[in-house]
Amino acid sequence: MKPLQDIVIVDFSQFLSGPSASLRLADMGAQVIKIEKPGTGDICRYLYVSDVVIEGESTIFHTINRNKQSYAADLKSPEDQERIKQLLTKADVLLHNFRPGVMERLGLDYETVKAINPQLIYAEISGYGEEGPWKGWPGQDLLVQSLSGMTWLSNNSTENPTPMGVSVVDILAGTYVAQGILAALFQRTCNGEGALVQVSMMEAAMDFQFEVLTCFYNDGNELPVRSETGGGHAYLGAPYGIYQTADGYLALAMGSILQLGQLLQCTPLAAFTEPAEWFTRRDEIKGILAKHLVTHSTAYWMAILEPADIWCARVMDYDAMTQEEGYRVLDMELDVKTSNGLTIKTTRCPIRMDGQLFASAVGAPLLGEHNAVIEKQFGLVS
Repeated sequence: MKPLQDIVIVDFSQFLSGPSASLRLADMGAQVIKIEKPGTGDICRYLYVSDVVIEGESTIFHTINRNKQSYAADLKSPEDQERIKQLLTKADVLLHNFRPGVMERLGLDYETVKAINPQLIYAEISGYGEEGPWKGWPGQDLLVQSLSGMTWLSNNSTENPTPMGVSVVDILAGTYVAQGILAALFQRTCNGEGALVQVSMMEAAMDFQFEVLTCFYNDGNELPVRSETGGGHAYLGAPYGIYQTADGYLALAMGSILQLGQLLQCTPLAAFTEPAEWFTRRDEIKGILAKHLVTHSTAYWMAILEPADIWCARVMDYDAMTQEEGYRVLDMELDVKTSNGLTIKTTRCPIRMDGQLFASAVGAPLLGEHNAVIEKQFGLVS
């Protein structure tokens, strides 16, 4: 039995943030009923990140909506509204990521739904919160990364501000709202009451940067400065970063510059005797390392550094990573089958509990595929 067995989640969310939360809860046993607009469904069905198309829909949709049920309903239709409200009387969680004001216009705001089901957990993700001049802005991942200062933390100082290459803020917001939902469900077992759980993408992005923002707050608002070479962490000193070798790349985390100099036989590093210099003269040190490390292969340097317990790693692409035994033993690949019988490969839930993997072979649903099943299960009538 999975830990969220018998928990019913009515999910109005689209794109990535909300669906990533309900995906994780579905992995742990919850019944997730995805409410979609008839005819078109979740916009994410047609939001492509590559030219890979699966049964006429995007890989994102199939990845983030596996193991869910689809219920097609026109939220502006009185008949469909009535069925949705009947469903909510028997649900444990409502999740949405509409802009502020949308659920109010639909008559599905927190106070209205609370009156229908006082024990329901009402969870919402917004872009920038419910108040202030930003509340109506589009909560899109790249935009939030840019507004939150995050793009000034990656790449070299000679390059433009650089976003992360994945939708990190969407996934963070989804992770945080899932945590909030779980906490509210536990609280309900104690007091029998529902709760309003709210997360904004902007707050998620700022919390993600707690390490560097704490430095900023307590250092006279001194802005972080990216290094000239090697990328890495805008605040950390040398050697932190990625370096080219004769045949690839090598990642070096925190460590003693003097010890590195000895191990690598890089004599110029012996001049940097004071740890403070590893920060104040970061670019100079990293420049020396860059010229030295390019003279031999990654394997050559790893054979020297690993036995000395230096924090280092070969920089691998997906092809190299998936060939490694360390990758294979994790068993991260998951085969799921669509309703039309097509098998696709994706990643599984990374959580283990008592040795159990939370895996399901059920693929993403067709639009409205489960209307009849859900109406029968919950006795929905118009």
